[in-house]
Amino acid sequence: MTNLPAENEFLGIVGPCSAGKSTLISKLQNLGYLCRHIAQEHSYVPDMWRRIVNPRVLIYLDVTYENSMQRRHLNLTYQEFDEQVKRLSNARQNAHIYVDTNPLSPGEVYRAVMGSLADLSIDP
Repeated sequence: MTNLPAENEFLGIVGPCSAGKSTLISKLQNLGYLCRHIAQEHSYVPDMWRRIVNPRVLIYLDVTYENSMQRRHLNLTYQEFDEQVKRLSNARQNAHIYVDTNPLSPGEVYRAVMGSLADLSIDP
């Protein structure tokens, strides 16, 4: 039988579409962090992030609609994006780490998160 990690050993990553979640998760997992992309932006349950993963650290990556559409050409209206942001409000309020990814490259987002994890004394 495989020993599965406890829920709270994961880093939870949330944010609107194209905020950089997948890129960050890939980089963190390469360092040995256990990460979960929590699709909170698609859920009507305000604290789904907590119910599904209850992460050790919740990381919120933010992006504007305009930058989201520049990063990935999604078939997503402003109203649909705004609904995602509303669905993420509980996660944003409870995030341990918040990063505005708008002015940052993927490498800068990664360095900002790593700095915050170091401040919180969170190792893989």
